[in-house]
Amino acid sequence: MKLFVQTLFFIFIIVSTPFAQVENMWQTKFEKSNYLETARYAESIEYFQKLADASNFAKMFTFGNSPQNREMWCIVISKDKAFTPEDAKRTGKPIMLIENGIHSGEIEGKDASMILLREILITKEKEKLLDDVILLVVPIFSVDAHERSRAYNRINQNGPTEMGWRTTAQNLNLNRDWVKADAPEMQAMLKLFSTWLPDFFIDTHTTDGADYQYNITYALEKYTNIYKETGDWVKNKFTPYFVNRVEDQGFLIAPYVSFRDWDKGFESGIVDWAASPRLSEGYAAIQNRPGLLIETHMLKPYKDRVFSTRAALIASIEYVANNAAELVKLNTAADKNSVKDFTIDNKFMPLNFKASEKADTMLFKGFKYKKEMSEISGTEKLIYTDEKLDMKVPYYNDVQPADSVKAPKAYLIPAEWSSIIDRITLHGIRVDTLKEAQEFNVTKTKFKNVTFAKSSYEGRHTARFETETFNDKIIAPVGTFYIPTNQRTVRVILTMLEPKSDDSFVKWGFFNVIFEQKEYFESYVMEKVAAEMLADNSALKKEFEKKLADDEKFKSNPNARLNFFYERSPYFDEKLNLYPVMRIE
Repeated sequence: MKLFVQTLFFIFIIVSTPFAQVENMWQTKFEKSNYLETARYAESIEYFQKLADASNFAKMFTFGNSPQNREMWCIVISKDKAFTPEDAKRTGKPIMLIENGIHSGEIEGKDASMILLREILITKEKEKLLDDVILLVVPIFSVDAHERSRAYNRINQNGPTEMGWRTTAQNLNLNRDWVKADAPEMQAMLKLFSTWLPDFFIDTHTTDGADYQYNITYALEKYTNIYKETGDWVKNKFTPYFVNRVEDQGFLIAPYVSFRDWDKGFESGIVDWAASPRLSEGYAAIQNRPGLLIETHMLKPYKDRVFSTRAALIASIEYVANNAAELVKLNTAADKNSVKDFTIDNKFMPLNFKASEKADTMLFKGFKYKKEMSEISGTEKLIYTDEKLDMKVPYYNDVQPADSVKAPKAYLIPAEWSSIIDRITLHGIRVDTLKEAQEFNVTKTKFKNVTFAKSSYEGRHTARFETETFNDKIIAPVGTFYIPTNQRTVRVILTMLEPKSDDSFVKWGFFNVIFEQKEYFESYVMEKVAAEMLADNSALKKEFEKKLADDEKFKSNPNARLNFFYERSPYFDEKLNLYPVMRIE
């Protein structure tokens, strides 16, 4: 009997030791640190690589390099071993892209992804999630910012003990860069996005802002900035399941909290919006794809933020997997019908949006607060208490188009603007080049009353202007770029090239040089030319005299008076303020 017991004991030791070692081997830095720390870049990538090495269903690959020459990594997880975009599409399964660390001080998504992928690939309790979806996970998007790590990077945030930075090594905010793509990191991401073309996109963050009870908030595009049926699917199907499933896992969740009046707080109401395409979820929308923004609450413990992010990822993957065929079919229809709506049926495409005065009500779970005078700031300071406060508040969720445009048949861009084409093709847009000169009837745009931002924003001096258009017949030379709009990316094309769009390249400052006057007159020469113009043109004389009578400032400005004639003379630069992008109607 004694020998039997000893034998059992040794068997137990032999069998149990590997399990203990396995459990320890797969613990993350986050878990080992009692949920207080996050791993640095090298250790993080090593963990994801170890996941890929341990499973036949995962593969790591790089998709770019940062300005500080760090590799940008992605892990693809597929039960079909569909590790290329072509193979993934052939499975017919939806592709989900989870992108973490676009703001690397907000890194919960990386740690949540480590744990979730371990549960899928190693311990297998979540392996079923992989039956009907293919996952792409970017562990860290802003890799240089991730390594600008210290304890004091985010004053508003409760952990981890050290975290990365909001912006890249070049001080660019990647989540303002989706359309203009100035950052090398974003250029790499757009190639990844347009090559794999995910069916569902998730971007993980930590929010700034007010204090409230919710562990996590979210945003999903559902207004007319996205294909209508996709918006309906998001609003009526995905969101109810998502919210209930996250709460079933123990985490309070609400739509992204943005007060209508920040001085008055939640009592003024919560405002919803259609996200700008410079932001991740707004960009997914113009690519005809649902995009989920996850924002954990900055003041909650880091442990809760990681596990609430994990809960949101599980809920999202579950719903997409359970409705895989429907989502793939929906995205296919969105691509096809966007072309039909805007290039065949000639419908207006909304470009800019605003919330109306209409409001529903929502139950807001906040905390009571008070205001006291501050001797430091000299004004009232806000003090949140720990007392929970549930109340109904206005929810301004009637978001309507503020401006829209009809798509032309195509755009023409002269060959000298090839740098613009480099940006355009990053988005998966087809651009043709004329092989021989061709005649076109075009619509041209002229800008007036041009002003520039007083300070730089995301490395650019943005432009504001008024426009006027006119028709012309041109001969486009060999090498002219021709961008047809009858392609699935029509929403992206109009967003970038229509001056009305707040994310147009011209408003972002890509074309600022066209607003610079390069030739000028000497006054003694212009005096002679102006006198001849007055003598030869009675209508011009009448216009000049009226301007003198009506505009005292003009009357008292000698240079403005001479410039009046210069602008109307054949010597004036006909390309000044002229948009080089032309529409073929």
